[in-house]
Amino acid sequence: MTVEKKTLEVDDLAPDFKIKNQNKEWVSLKDSKGKWVVLYFYPKDLTPGCTTEACDFTQFFPKFKQTNTVIYGVSPDSPELHRKFIEKESLTISLLSDEDKKVCEQYGVWQLKKLYGKEYLGVVRTTFLIDPKGKIVHIWKKVKVEGHVEDVLSTLKKLS
Repeated sequence: MTVEKKTLEVDDLAPDFKIKNQNKEWVSLKDSKGKWVVLYFYPKDLTPGCTTEACDFTQFFPKFKQTNTVIYGVSPDSPELHRKFIEKESLTISLLSDEDKKVCEQYGVWQLKKLYGKEYLGVVRTTFLIDPKGKIVHIWKKVKVEGHVEDVLSTLKKLS
């Protein structure tokens, strides 16, 4: 028997975490208290959709910065692969390494997926907008990359 995990919802406190970034430095959500946080989960570095999303967040990074916002991309990839991804695509955002998938599980994005009739566990592309007090104020589930970053920025401007 499997126990159904509670999924995170708007108005929940965002679970804290402590994982390494692309420079192997520890990053914790509580380090960003007092700032808005865009926490986006994506499947894999250096793949087409994930590259587009990361490049879009980088393109709009100055506008997010104007609203006292930090952006963290999270995937199960290693800090070394994150560093390679950042260098190859000239990214200006931080990428966090969740190799044991504990943060993905905390946020409910490590799920059963299907591709070409095969089932496997993987990251479902999801974005959380977290307010300066650590509360989740918006969730985008099963994100379609095109136009997503603009939607996040627009929502942030309405709420901040």
